[in-house]
Amino acid sequence: MKDQDTLQRFLFDGTDTRGEITTLASSYQNMVASKNYPTSVALLFGEFLAAASLLSSSLKYPGIVSIQASGSGPISMIMAECSHGQQLRGIVRGNFDDLTAKQRSERQGVSVLLGKSTLAITVEPENSERYQGIVPIESDILSDCLEYYFEQSVQLPTRIRLASNEICAAGILIQQMPSSQTIIEQQHEWQHLCTLFGTIKSGEQLELSHNDQLYRLFNEEKVRLFKAQILSFFCSCSRHRTEQALVSLGIEELLQTCEDQGQVLITCQFCAEQYEFTKDQVTTMFNPSSGLLH
Repeated sequence: MKDQDTLQRFLFDGTDTRGEITTLASSYQNMVASKNYPTSVALLFGEFLAAASLLSSSLKYPGIVSIQASGSGPISMIMAECSHGQQLRGIVRGNFDDLTAKQRSERQGVSVLLGKSTLAITVEPENSERYQGIVPIESDILSDCLEYYFEQSVQLPTRIRLASNEICAAGILIQQMPSSQTIIEQQHEWQHLCTLFGTIKSGEQLELSHNDQLYRLFNEEKVRLFKAQILSFFCSCSRHRTEQALVSLGIEELLQTCEDQGQVLITCQFCAEQYEFTKDQVTTMFNPSSGLLH
């Protein structure tokens, strides 16, 4: 049975190479269900979400890792983030009307959807300094762009494969960690594993269990697969946080909106939750004591 909404770590015993493997199903579907993204956009979004879940393994303490691309194409911004607790969220913005019917309905390369663009990886530990690496997107394949990021910004040999369809998204990563082996031994070991890794097919990622994928790739290696961690969609929005954001706009603008529209209506861009504020509630935001009974 295929794993769903799980992330698993694996190791190659006797080597300095680690790995992560992930599959998203309901968590991915929950994030696209209400968005009406074109098929091509949803497929790329699935790859971003799978990549974010893979990279969340770098968080040793509470925090968030995010992957964001900004470009000049029909997609102006696409972002996915995953927390240390394996909670995912993401969003895509753009003018999808610029896509042809064929470009909307079929898988497209990164350059078609994003145009000239950059990729930013941000790691935000809860109690330490935020780190961000930015690289230009120079490949039509997201996994190639991420490998380039690791080569340039992290300098750890890394291979990634991502896959998605309309039902689920999947990803697998292997990474060579600092080693006490000689350079020649490291290179030989890494090249051998990369050759095997390169034989994975998208269909296998989307259809096989994690254990079966690893057996298919590395059945002659000593691979240790760790316990699955559950992935889920989670949005951190709340009425209180929405109020805090509205206060920054100023009371005059909010009262004018109430005058024009009868209320202030805010829809969360991640989960589509709606928050409504009447004129009296807006006034209370800026003068909390006015809402108290005496």
